[in-house]
Amino acid sequence: MTPDNRIKLVSQLLDLPLLDTEGKYCGVVDDVEFTGQAGKELKLKALLVGPGAYAGRLPPWTMWLVKKLAGDRMTRVPMDKVRAITSTVHLECPGRDLGLHKSEIAAGKYVPEWGAL
Repeated sequence: MTPDNRIKLVSQLLDLPLLDTEGKYCGVVDDVEFTGQAGKELKLKALLVGPGAYAGRLPPWTMWLVKKLAGDRMTRVPMDKVRAITSTVHLECPGRDLGLHKSEIAAGKYVPEWGAL
């Protein structure tokens, strides 16, 4: 499926993992952004990734807790950066070009790269 095909947002897009062109995991689709108006054709504008995207889906007290634990960073992935949507969302570029590897890079400072034990 390409980004131009019809898609069921909840069952076919939300919570899908994102993979970049290097095969690296870049998070999951947490929400979506549309372009258009009510009563007219809507199109996907961007995929929203990160804990900041939860704000529209969670009660305010829960979002307060998420901000304290995970922050409120959110990255917009424009649909022109999406190559294909299957059981994962395949990106057209490395995730670092979109700012998607920030959490992994930060955690990597504390986790040694020993590989499998």
